[in-house]
Amino acid sequence: MSNIQEVIKNKKTNLNPIWIMRQAGRYLPEFREIRKKNTDFIKLCLNSSLSAEITLQPLKRFDLDAAIIFSDILILPYGFKQKIEFKKNVGPILDDLNFDQASKITEEDFIDRVNPVYKAINLVKNNTLTKNKSTIGFVGAPWTLLVYVLNKQSPKVKLKENFFKDHSSIKQTLNIIEKFLKIHIKNQINNGAEVIQIFDSWAGLLEDKDFDFFIYNPTCSLVEFTKSLNVPVICFPKGIKNYKKYCEIVKPDAICIDYEVDPIKIEKEINIPVQGGMDPKILLTDKDNLKKEAIKYLDIFKDHPYIFNLGHGVLPETDPNMMDYLVKIVKDY
Repeated sequence: MSNIQEVIKNKKTNLNPIWIMRQAGRYLPEFREIRKKNTDFIKLCLNSSLSAEITLQPLKRFDLDAAIIFSDILILPYGFKQKIEFKKNVGPILDDLNFDQASKITEEDFIDRVNPVYKAINLVKNNTLTKNKSTIGFVGAPWTLLVYVLNKQSPKVKLKENFFKDHSSIKQTLNIIEKFLKIHIKNQINNGAEVIQIFDSWAGLLEDKDFDFFIYNPTCSLVEFTKSLNVPVICFPKGIKNYKKYCEIVKPDAICIDYEVDPIKIEKEINIPVQGGMDPKILLTDKDNLKKEAIKYLDIFKDHPYIFNLGHGVLPETDPNMMDYLVKIVKDY
């Protein structure tokens, strides 16, 4: 069993495993080389051998405890035939969702479209670099996917007016998303994913009164489904105010926290394993500051099951040497 599984399943407090969100990607020169030749992002995610190679790149450089598959949460709408294009400096642009078409897509059709992701997970799982390490699969949470599917672009760019008003199309869309998320999770696990992380990147857009309908109910369903397959699930509801309530209702095996949360409060209030927290911008400062901030989190959680990670993805302008230094700080703690 890997250190990450030991922390999540057996609540070990003496291991300090580390992996980093977006560890495979844009801050690594070897990734940028591949990206230069592969301009279509979705096609790159659906190239099994390149996706596996990118996933393993950080493990060749750093003593990390997990490989997280190089993919994207928007592989899901691609799977039910919503057209997606990634535009430079804008992000994803999606076409209108064709409800009739999406409702008629079978499990076989969906798997056929996204099968290269599962092949990549299999290649990663069976690589010698991942021996004694966790292979992590992931999905977007129903709410975050709903935002992209109906808003058709990142809400960072623009959020459609009256987004929350059309409850019938929202319910219909959530049902489609939930159905295919379960298929996507199951196939990642069948191909070697030993942990699933659910990214709710836009959870912070909602007010408390909307949480039951948009976050708690659909996410609970996914968490229960993943647990029924005997695989631990980590949830990352970025930007929410009440992590304690989220954990009590959703019941993930571990909770990933963002950098706007007070880690001391989290340590006191939450009794399940915790992951993450440090601001990715700390990696853009200097080594002294990085060491101070990393040790702060390690000290706070020294008697709590804890997986070191950031409070969001590693930034593109990060120096890989700083990442190397961070991994060594955590390993030497």
